[in-house]
Amino acid sequence: MTERQKDRPWLMRTYAGHSTAEASNELYRRNLAKGQTGLSVAFDLPTQTGYDPDHILARGEVGRVGVPVAHLGDMRRLFQDIPLDQMNTSMTINATAMWLLALYQVVAEEQGADITKLQGTTQNDIVKEYLSRGTHVFPPGPSLRLTTDMIAYTVSHIPKWNPINICSYHLQEAGATPVQEIAYAMSTAIAVLDAVRDSGQVPQERMGDVVARISFFVNAGVRFVEEMCKMRAFGRIWDKVTRERYGIENPKQRRFRYGVQVNSLGLTEAQPENNVQRIVLEMLAVTLSKDARARAVQLPAWNEALGLPRPWDQQWSLRIQQVLAYESDLLEYEDIFEGSKVIEAKVDQLVTDVLAEMDRIEEMGGAMAAVESGYLKSQLVASHAERRARIESGQEKIVGVNIFEGTEPNPLTADLDTAIQTVDPAVENRVIESLQHWRDTRYQPPFNHPRPCKALERLKEAAKGTDNLMEATLECARAGVTTGEWAGALREVFGEYRAPTGVSSAPVAVAAEAGSALAEVRAKVDATARELGVGKLRFLVGKPGLDGHSNGAEQIAVRARDAGFEVVYQGIRLTPEQIVDAALAEDVHAVGLSILSGSHAQLVPDVLQRLRVAGATDIPVIAGGIIPNGDAEQLKDAGVAAVFTPKDFDITGIIGRIVDEIRKANKLDPLEVPA
Repeated sequence: MTERQKDRPWLMRTYAGHSTAEASNELYRRNLAKGQTGLSVAFDLPTQTGYDPDHILARGEVGRVGVPVAHLGDMRRLFQDIPLDQMNTSMTINATAMWLLALYQVVAEEQGADITKLQGTTQNDIVKEYLSRGTHVFPPGPSLRLTTDMIAYTVSHIPKWNPINICSYHLQEAGATPVQEIAYAMSTAIAVLDAVRDSGQVPQERMGDVVARISFFVNAGVRFVEEMCKMRAFGRIWDKVTRERYGIENPKQRRFRYGVQVNSLGLTEAQPENNVQRIVLEMLAVTLSKDARARAVQLPAWNEALGLPRPWDQQWSLRIQQVLAYESDLLEYEDIFEGSKVIEAKVDQLVTDVLAEMDRIEEMGGAMAAVESGYLKSQLVASHAERRARIESGQEKIVGVNIFEGTEPNPLTADLDTAIQTVDPAVENRVIESLQHWRDTRYQPPFNHPRPCKALERLKEAAKGTDNLMEATLECARAGVTTGEWAGALREVFGEYRAPTGVSSAPVAVAAEAGSALAEVRAKVDATARELGVGKLRFLVGKPGLDGHSNGAEQIAVRARDAGFEVVYQGIRLTPEQIVDAALAEDVHAVGLSILSGSHAQLVPDVLQRLRVAGATDIPVIAGGIIPNGDAEQLKDAGVAAVFTPKDFDITGIIGRIVDEIRKANKLDPLEVPA
């Protein structure tokens, strides 16, 4: 028997970038030296949302969840001594994807690269930003145009580039079931492909090239049999859609190409060492089955629920992949699930249910219409609320969180302050100074950039018409325009967009039956409102800064509503000033601030200070998010009434604590409500 040749391993990446372009460049070169086979760039929130580091909304967010790239100089430094024509670079960038690709192309040209050889991916999936991640800038129509223009440009000029990476990853994080995850991602792909076809920029005979460059970015959860079946169903539906809807005959062009980040949502702050086996199980879901194997895999680190992983934590995740690929016999076999009755039955069921949901979305006018109507968002908020309710009731078991909670002391987190990477607060000032220097010197040697105002005027003219926006964007990149200037010019033409929150239309997730925890909290809410002489207690849920991960805030808002509060929730991306103005205008009894990006240290004290200045010291402020212990203590010292982190999974209990804090702030006696 001749031995079968081993399959090639998948691309191994680590999602990385923080502080500054220089620090991130050093990290990339170190990771490549350890055997990583591709780069996955994390950008900070100002870069993702089209703001320069000195913008009011960027405060506290610069360099936190990724690298700040404000102009061509930053991009040069980010990839210094890394030959881009030999690299496969994935960039997690959406609303500003065109801008970052333009900067990347110009740096590659400066390195002397042939841009037709560039390989990589720009995420560029704006639909999931409206639904789950919150880094959208422009309304759906103009956003789809930016995506369409990029796809048309790359097919002609950078043929090996994946111009869009349709993400079901973040949909699962926002609560999507496997059926919703596939259906919403496929409906997004259809909206994009229809737009490219109808734009007239790509001739019909080249649509196969467009389809062949569309890739997907998928989430793999811990239910790994279901997740593996989900991937097989994804591939089957993609094959059907591309063949039947777009007439793509070449099976190579119809191949379902996807990369994976395994699930960060399921990583726990309690007993975080358990996250290692979760990560391994999730990786198996997308590698075990040859016919549905990922093309690229990146694993989160065991301590991501605690804060920013250190280089060693990221190395551990890379080694997990390497052990599977190089030590196990996984890559020596054909598909080991082919012919399994169990797997086939599960895949068939998923395909049937997904196609029905896709038909529903099609009847509404497609993915963009389903975003604007709020349908997709409210479905996700409802699914997430149901999942949270199952965890709280113990129906869905999470080891170390709601079952087997007793634990030995954890040596990995004995010193929490060193168990995660911290970003030096002084970084922000250094980045702002560097930006100021760039603005002052971009016209002088050695750069001699032309004046950016001409390039920006050309961009606005193109945006008002129907020209492809990529050429004008490349001109802006070469002219030394900044990220905020590029996005600002397009904001002038396209306007901005606040996506539906899905909170008001989400159904009740937990019944307030007599004797239940929610019934007790409702009684406390009603009694407190009576004692304060108001019809209803009012609670403002605010998301200061640029962090768009609104899942937690939405779940708190929905449960507070179900507990009898009148909830004020205006969505994401607010300044501390706007939050305080709303709290005073709505005469609220408590303010809840949700931040997952790490900017709590600057933004929460700012809200407290503004409330003090306004004389509203009787409004308790509650903070929630990924907040290390040391930071939590500092926030409490600054006057925060309570701090909640991912280990606090009992949402009804959190709402009860908020009522207690309202009573304390208003000098009411503690309330014991009999069961």
